[in-house]
Amino acid sequence: MRHTEFWSRMEDALGAGYARAWARQFVMGELGGRTAQEALDDGVSPKEVWAAVWKTLELPARER
Repeated sequence: MRHTEFWSRMEDALGAGYARAWARQFVMGELGGRTAQEALDDGVSPKEVWAAVWKTLELPARER
């Protein structure tokens, strides 16, 4: 997964106006106590970050 696909999925899940703010503010245990943005900045793959977001938001399986 590329960063562009990650951000597209985030916007689909949370809305274009909220996705990036959520990614900067919401800390997830699955990412070692980091936000999605921090994890991406630290080099974690977008696929791994999306898996944590998907789990946290309890999104439908079809969005995995």
